[in-house]
Amino acid sequence: MLRELRPTISLVIAFTLLLGVMLPWGFTRAMQAALPWQANGSLIMQNGQAIGSALIGQAFTGPLWFTPRPSALTPPYNSATSGASNLASSSSALLQTIKTRVSAYQTAYGPGPVPADAVTASGSGLDPDISQDNALRQAPAIAAARHLPAALVVALVTAHTRQPVLGIIGTAHVNVLELNLALSQLHAP
Repeated sequence: MLRELRPTISLVIAFTLLLGVMLPWGFTRAMQAALPWQANGSLIMQNGQAIGSALIGQAFTGPLWFTPRPSALTPPYNSATSGASNLASSSSALLQTIKTRVSAYQTAYGPGPVPADAVTASGSGLDPDISQDNALRQAPAIAAARHLPAALVVALVTAHTRQPVLGIIGTAHVNVLELNLALSQLHAP
């Protein structure tokens, strides 16, 4: 019986080593050589220490910071998990949550239209970007809280805005972590 199982066991071991070890190792090494920043997590470094990733949102709160999209995760922006609320668009709980978020947003940034990404969570719950409209809507209140000219904070948002790919794919957006790091470097003139 062992003689009959030997070829099967040998193939399982060979394919496990080839497809489970060597192939992933080779792909990892190739991508680290070709795209090192992306292959190593797109980490944002400050003073030689990783402070976050450009691909995973972080919770920023308070009037001094640009705030990210709401997160459906508990606790918010827990990168150990990912997911949405899974509430249907017809859900009364979702509608109430959005109404509460709209009210809080208008309290923080003044009356007027509220960008959709300011009150709806992303599918992953970890979206690192907000729309340019959302960032520009937040800019005057942040400038006032930091005692900075509003034009300076608006210029910072504009400088950190990424345009749609080829001018048509996606929307103008800003990475919140990168924007807040740049914001922390601003000083009143």
